[in-house]
Parts: sequence; C-alpha cells; structure tokens
Amino acid sequence: MSKREAISPSFTDDDLNSLRKPKPFILSKFLYNAEDGTVMGRDRASWAKIGIFYVAFYGVLAALVAICMWAFFQTLDPRIPKWTLDRSLIGTNPGLGFRPLPPLDNVESTLIWYKGTQHENYKHWTDSLNDFLAVYKVPGLTPGRGQNIYNCDYNQPPPQGQVCDVDIKSWAPCTRENNYSYHKSAPCIFLKLNKIYGWIPEYYNNSRDLPESMPSSLKTYIAEVEKSEPIKLNTIWVSCEGENPADQENIGAINYLPIRGFPGYFYPYQNSEGYLSPLVAVHFQRPKRGIIINVECKAWARNIIHDRKDRIGSVHYELLID
Repeated sequence: MSKREAISPSFTDDDLNSLRKPKPFILSKFLYNAEDGTVMGRDRASWAKIGIFYVAFYGVLAALVAICMWAFFQTLDPRIPKWTLDRSLIGTNPGLGFRPLPPLDNVESTLIWYKGTQHENYKHWTDSLNDFLAVYKVPGLTPGRGQNIYNCDYNQPPPQGQVCDVDIKSWAPCTRENNYSYHKSAPCIFLKLNKIYGWIPEYYNNSRDLPESMPSSLKTYIAEVEKSEPIKLNTIWVSCEGENPADQENIGAINYLPIRGFPGYFYPYQNSEGYLSPLVAVHFQRPKRGIIINVECKAWARNIIHDRKDRIGSVHYELLID
C-alpha cells in the first residue's frame, strides 16, 4: 500500500480535481443565502453596524454644513449687499433698459415692429407696457409700498425709510388710456436706469462744463433748465437719437416725459421697502413709417461711461412702424 492510500484510502483523483474547480457564482444566492441567512455576503449584525456608521457619519456632516450656513447668514443683511460698488460684480456703471420688450419667442430681438392701424397688431406692445407699469399704478403690488411713499422734490429728499412717489399722471400722452400713442404711429418707449446699491450720480449741472459727445439738443435743454429752474440740474440726463445719419433724419421729433432725465432725489438706491425706479417716457412724435430706425438712448452723468460696443451706459433698439 502506498503512502497516499494509507493516509486517505477513500480520497480519489476525481475528488481532488473537484476541489480545485471554482464554485460557480450564483447571483440570487449572493443577494440572499438562505442557508446561513446572509445578505450580499453579510449577516444582519454586520449590516446593522454599517448602517449605524453611515447614519452617524452623514448626520454629523449635515450638522456641520448647517452650522456653517447659519454662521454665514449671520454675516449677511437681507437688505444690504455684502459687496457693493467697485467690490461687486455689477460694478459702478449702471445700465439702461427699455420697455416694452419683444415677445419671449424672439427674446434676442430689440425690434419694435407693428402696424398703427391694427389694434391686434400693436396689442402685444401695449399689453407689455400695462404689465410693466402695473406696480406703478397699484402701490399694493409692491411689498411695503403705500405706507412709506413720500412726495419728493429736488429740495425735499425722502426721509430715512421712505421712498419717493413716481407720478404716473405726468406721462401723458404716454398712458394706458391713450394706448401709449401706438395707435397714432407715435409710440412711447419707457427707459429705466438699472439699480446699483449705494451708487451716487455725479451730475452734469453746469452748462459750461458738458462733454463734447453730448447731443446739442440736450446741451440746449440743460442751459434752459439752468436759467429757468436751476434746482432741477441735479438730474441724470437722457438722450435718444438715431444711431446713423439716415436714422437721425427719419426719427423725427422726440419728447421726454415728465422731464428729460431721472431726478437726483431717487438716488442713492438703498433697497428701501417699496422702492420703485424712476422712469422716463420717450415719445416719438413723428417717426418715418415703413423703415427701420436704429435708436440709441444714453444716460448722462459724470460717472456713467458710454461704450457702444459693450452697450455700457446706453441701450439700443429699433423702430419699424408700417
């Protein structure tokens, strides 16, 4: 008898080969093994320990995040931005916006195009202005407005915590009742200066110290104000004119309501409850019909920079009235 047979007389070569073969992987048995009660290779006690660890880990992590967020918000004021003026992303050069805007399906366009003889054709533009001006006509639509409105004037700025009233009656004929003159092919475009917290305008309040690039019509207007109502010189002036010589010929007469600019007593903007930005209604009285007119409007103050390429301190749009 060989030594191998003496040690294991019943152990054959086939048994040895079967031990060497890897057992086949059975997914269902891996997910749940009924023989030993394991799930994915672990018993209940092992899974319980893992569950307790992750619950504790993510619980502590969530608590740390919550504490950090709470500490961060303690450094913020709900009304005052943490970074303002030069330290902010907006900077110190306010932009100029216009209303009404084209339909949302043509959001990149700046063309105001309609037929003055068809109500349904210009209805979008008047409805858009109705929606935009609703907060000015109904004080309750703006949170806090109505209780702290103050009748401001150039020698009567608003007291602390109060906001200046915007007199919508001074926009005539640019009113809802008059369809903002769209039915007369003499549309009204409303201009609005973007809000920058704490920004204080530096006015052009001396007719002898005006920039060369300022339109001559605005220079004449400032000189007249200086003679008749010098108290109104602290204004951010506004000008609208055709961008090119052909546009300047076709644009016709323009009227600015209630005055040719944004009154200085609305500034600085301090995010007071109920504050509404002042508006200037630009009434194009006799624009030439059937041709596109490129219009550029600018806001004028010593600390407003103009750049036509980047549209800084100005706004561009087109008029086409059939």
